[in-house]
Amino acid sequence: MMTSKIRNRHLSRMACVYIRQSTVAQVRFNQESTERQYNLASKAQALGWSPQQIRILDRDLGQSGARTTNREDFKSLVSDVAMGNVGAIFSLEASRLARSNQDWHRLLELCSITNTLVIDEDGCYDPTEFNDGLVLGMKGTFAQAELHIIRTRLHGGKLNKAHKGELRFPLPVGFIWDSDKIVLDPDQEVQGAVRSVFELFEKEGTAYAVVRRFNELGLRFPRRSYGGAWDGKLIWGRLTHSRVLGLLKNPSYAGRYVFGRYQSRKQIAPTGEISTTSRLMPQEEWRVVIPDHHPGYITWDRFLANAQRMAKNRTNREVLGGPAREGLCLLQGMLVCGHCGRRLSVRYTGNGGIYPIYECNWQHRDAAARHARMTLPAKPLDAAIADRLLTAVTPLTIELALNALTSLEESDRSIGAQWRRRIERARYEADLAERRYEAVDPANRLIASTLEQRWNEAMQRVIDLEAELASFERQTLRTITADQKQQILELASDFPRLWTAPTTAARDRKRMLRLLIKDITVEKGLAPKRLKLQIRWQGGATETVEVGLAPNRADAVRYRPEFVARITDLANTHDDREIATELNRDGLTSSTGKPFTESMISWIRFKHRIPSPPRPAGTLSVAEVRERYGVSHWVVYYWIENGLVIAHRRRPGMPYAVTITAATDLELREWVANSTRIASTSRTRTEQGAI
Repeated sequence: MMTSKIRNRHLSRMACVYIRQSTVAQVRFNQESTERQYNLASKAQALGWSPQQIRILDRDLGQSGARTTNREDFKSLVSDVAMGNVGAIFSLEASRLARSNQDWHRLLELCSITNTLVIDEDGCYDPTEFNDGLVLGMKGTFAQAELHIIRTRLHGGKLNKAHKGELRFPLPVGFIWDSDKIVLDPDQEVQGAVRSVFELFEKEGTAYAVVRRFNELGLRFPRRSYGGAWDGKLIWGRLTHSRVLGLLKNPSYAGRYVFGRYQSRKQIAPTGEISTTSRLMPQEEWRVVIPDHHPGYITWDRFLANAQRMAKNRTNREVLGGPAREGLCLLQGMLVCGHCGRRLSVRYTGNGGIYPIYECNWQHRDAAARHARMTLPAKPLDAAIADRLLTAVTPLTIELALNALTSLEESDRSIGAQWRRRIERARYEADLAERRYEAVDPANRLIASTLEQRWNEAMQRVIDLEAELASFERQTLRTITADQKQQILELASDFPRLWTAPTTAARDRKRMLRLLIKDITVEKGLAPKRLKLQIRWQGGATETVEVGLAPNRADAVRYRPEFVARITDLANTHDDREIATELNRDGLTSSTGKPFTESMISWIRFKHRIPSPPRPAGTLSVAEVRERYGVSHWVVYYWIENGLVIAHRRRPGMPYAVTITAATDLELREWVANSTRIASTSRTRTEQGAI
């Protein structure tokens, strides 16, 4: 029956033998399956195809059939089928060709159009025939279902072992597996290198600074190789920024066993191919978290503090707190808008950019507003916070200096210990080379000379490292005597002089400021040109500082402070028209020599935030009456015109001041309840107001 479906039109075209194994391990250890697939070429030759017509497609060995990514031979097969160059496709089973229904059915459709046969161990199928097409479709469905079942079982087993903390995976540098337990790497140099990264980050504050310090000190950092000839071995080299971030973000260094930090997701590439990428999941979405599972290098609190500091150091987010950077603005990255809660950015204005300003321009940047919400000069804000800092720090300078000195000495001792571990490793390698040389037969001159050369190189390595250590101790290692400590303490007690010294860079001032202050929220005060700065100290305490801004030069020239004070006084008892009349009666004019008008007084009050005359005590505005009874403002005016309520105003055109007694309140509520002109919603609001 198989040969009956094979026609001359099939034999005149190629026979493609598709060979695939899902993983590299299957290729290495399941060679019987691979051999059976290669034997399909003999089957094709027995069915009538010549050896020249048989094409072996085996470049997809070690690739999964769930997708077409990196399956170059499958793509070539689909292309040849679409061009009508293939007479039959040979495969051990349908799952070898594709485990995705989408890829499988697309291939079958092309085979049906070009009259291409599909041959496996079970038989020969013609996709143009209904029954054969139905069988092939079911085989593809079963292949995808099998893949799903296998994945589900594997994932379930891994998750179950992870919940027990028994799932093994490659450990980061600094840890090894001891039977079924995770322990610290017994190599002291490895431990020292890892601890140095965390200590330097706590001191420097940024990952780039850690890398820079490692390079300046000539320190190395290890990485463990997985796979290949170096499998399981340590490779020492330069520390990179990505390695530092990997250490700081890995919870394993805090003693926690975590499974499910990354999640795979599919995405469509510009070429139309579907690829799988991994993304880091938020901490609250980690699948398995086992605290205190194994010994760590830092505490969990330190891990969270490092994560918070790294988040602030990012420059591509609006929540940037930022490390100390170059620039004139002392409060760069620390000011928070009191309206929207976002960080204020810095912009330099003037000729040459010598006038820095802080501004909240996020809405303007997002095209949600025409102008920035807040624009503030940097100089008065920086001066106010600097003055407050000098006042707050003075009683604590001695203690801060002592802590700083202790921290520097401990850091230097740690770095020196890391250098000595490095030399100890080199000495061990030299001793090992010596023992190998002494153990060889002297008659074997070739081997003996080679081992002697390796011994000499190891000894020279020890000498070079000892010389480098001596140079490091002379140039870098800080050893502070008691007299030097006393001198530094005396210098630290004069913190204001240090702060204002011309040799103190702006970057250093910013770093000192961030040691004490976490952030500052800025809000506009009730009075014009007044700001409220809410300082949040690192210890959690908060306080509010008010800052006055200099008036605009134009406003100061146009309306002097004494003139504004007089309008403020008159506004307590006079409206805008009456104020203008009063000023004109005194012979006063505007800055342009014109008499005052009602609109001019209204603008001055708006500019300087001068309130209008208050209403008499116990009265309501039209808007307040409307809100109380749930009616429109036209109804309120109807009540006023018909005498249902008592209302007064200073003159025509001025707002009403409405007086409502208890008896009037009952009458109005009854009027609203019985009125047929008021919507039911208004009645509901009126009833709620009565409750």
